[in-house]
Amino acid sequence: MNVQGVLLKSSRTVEGRVGYQMKRAQHALRLEVDGALRGLGLTAPQYAALSALEESPGLSGVALARRSFVTPQTMNGILTNLEAAGLLARRNHPEHGRVLQAYLTEEGAGLVVEAHRVVEAIEERMLSGLSEDERRRLLDALRSCVDSLEPSGNRTVTQASE
Repeated sequence: MNVQGVLLKSSRTVEGRVGYQMKRAQHALRLEVDGALRGLGLTAPQYAALSALEESPGLSGVALARRSFVTPQTMNGILTNLEAAGLLARRNHPEHGRVLQAYLTEEGAGLVVEAHRVVEAIEERMLSGLSEDERRRLLDALRSCVDSLEPSGNRTVTQASE
């Protein structure tokens, strides 16, 4: 059987499907990150929210939900817990009083830096078999996949900030 035949046959099995392998990688990464963040007293969605606030202070719950891949209702619970833990503070928007903006506290800023180190070490381990060029190409390919599936004008957060 030639190379094309092997590729065609392998793509018919679940193991040969790109989407399946992406989900396997995401699941394995999530399990590792969850375990590591648990040691810091955080969940992955809490880490996502704290990271977004580090990058963009003053985001609303709805904006944080979008960036953290959770519903606004779920994000409200996350923010309530983070606020109770002293990791963030919420204030009324100066012009839109019903909108609450979230800001990291000093303690929250310190914890997110520590969490970044933990997550970056896991990502480094995950990518250890790839060269710098392969890592760049993987990132570009993943962005292209997302852009192909997202509605027009709804670019990935990473691309929008570049």
